[in-house]
Amino acid sequence: MNRKKAFQIIVTLPVVVYSLLLILIPIVYVLFLSFLKSDSFGGIEYQFTLENYLMIFDIIYIKILLKSFIIGLLTTFICICISYPFSIFLMDKSETKRNLLIKLVMIPFLTNSLIRTYGWIVLLRKSGVVNTTLSSLNLIDKPLNLMYNNLGIIIGMVYTLLPFMILPVYSAVSKIDARVIDAAKDLGANKIKRFIHIIVPETLAGVFNGSLMVFIPAIGYFFISDILGGGKIMIVGNLIKNQFLTARNWPFGAAISIFLIVFTFLLIRIYKKIGGKLDELGGL
Repeated sequence: MNRKKAFQIIVTLPVVVYSLLLILIPIVYVLFLSFLKSDSFGGIEYQFTLENYLMIFDIIYIKILLKSFIIGLLTTFICICISYPFSIFLMDKSETKRNLLIKLVMIPFLTNSLIRTYGWIVLLRKSGVVNTTLSSLNLIDKPLNLMYNNLGIIIGMVYTLLPFMILPVYSAVSKIDARVIDAAKDLGANKIKRFIHIIVPETLAGVFNGSLMVFIPAIGYFFISDILGGGKIMIVGNLIKNQFLTARNWPFGAAISIFLIVFTFLLIRIYKKIGGKLDELGGL
């Protein structure tokens, strides 16, 4: 064995060990658990069954899945609507200002997302900053219900996941040749036409990438639903957590987890297939 191969093995060994111990083995265990039965006392019966996967298609759980997907789609759409104007705004700024604003986007990552979510309670509760400000300005007669509902969950999701959309969209927008935009201006294209015919086609791959990184966590971030939804609204993440911690039905919780993993892999597969075509489209 030459030195180059030995060096490659030494460098990759920690990654392999980490992936094996903390990713592959736990997933295999959850997969194995999903085919077992749960007894009446919260224990596990080592009998093979497909009942856990069939239960997922019960109307109750289908509704939870649909609600989770709707919340995920709305969160993704709102993040796109915010990321595009922000990224376009940065196009005309100097490099120093762009770097400063991007750093401001990254700053929330320095604080635990759970702590930041609790901070929204101070803002959104009926006696919080938002309602107090609106009342003092005589804009509302009674406090708005901004928490413990779908709106509160979506606000928390957008705030937490917005950087995952901004970064890929900004990266895609920053690669657009400014001369193309200037040429469109000279030809009489207004801002809307430049956005539709130049910016959107050139950034589709970045938007799809960001959508993937926003949508998948949005259907699994149970702590946001617990805090800003008051535990009243169930999404897939809450369902899995409750099966493990409350209902003590580990096999069913494992089955939902595997279902979500398979769904995630399908999205990634779609991204790999469509992503290349979007890159080709952007290069036209």
